[in-house]
Amino acid sequence: MNTYKIAVIGGTGKSGQYLVQNLLKKGHSLRLLLRHPENFILQNSLVEVVKGDVRDKTDVRSLIEGTDIVMSTLGQPKGEKSIFSDAAKNIISAMNHHGISRYIVTTGLSVNTLSDQKNEKVKMATDWMYQNYPETTADKQKEYELLMESSLDWTLVRLPLIHLTEESFTTEASLTDCQGENISASDLAAFLVSQINNAEYLRKSPFLYNLKE
Repeated sequence: MNTYKIAVIGGTGKSGQYLVQNLLKKGHSLRLLLRHPENFILQNSLVEVVKGDVRDKTDVRSLIEGTDIVMSTLGQPKGEKSIFSDAAKNIISAMNHHGISRYIVTTGLSVNTLSDQKNEKVKMATDWMYQNYPETTADKQKEYELLMESSLDWTLVRLPLIHLTEESFTTEASLTDCQGENISASDLAAFLVSQINNAEYLRKSPFLYNLKE
């Protein structure tokens, strides 16, 4: 299997930690963007830490320089302005600047695409997000639109509730609807890594979920 140098954003977050471990097991070398590297305790010769903030265009360019692929499990920092479209603008700009095309990123169920056939439960969840978190929910939709306008080979993975577990379950991806209420963090990491050399979801936004056992 080919190994790559991968820029990871959100790698210390809850699901991001599973992604980092999976990538390291596969032998990939990583550059992690961290706002607080002093809190980072993982010691691994394949990991390089870059201090910075995804909202800073210069920091993102520095992170991405010399890498082959960019992956993001970025979460919303509590008490701060919604981060997603600002991050997307900086990442798209930096990837274009460095001539890197493959971008794999996660988002929520609330993002809508033209091919969607969301079931009633997912429609209700989307409406609930717009009512309770209007800024971040609209901003995640804007992130999707920015990716659509870009020339990148992106995959935006839409997720239900993430269960922080090493357990693995039957997993399904769909471009039209989310038929499961959860995704295990381990299964999520495995799917994201599987997309590195997979063209099935290029410039698409699949739902990913665990089927009930």
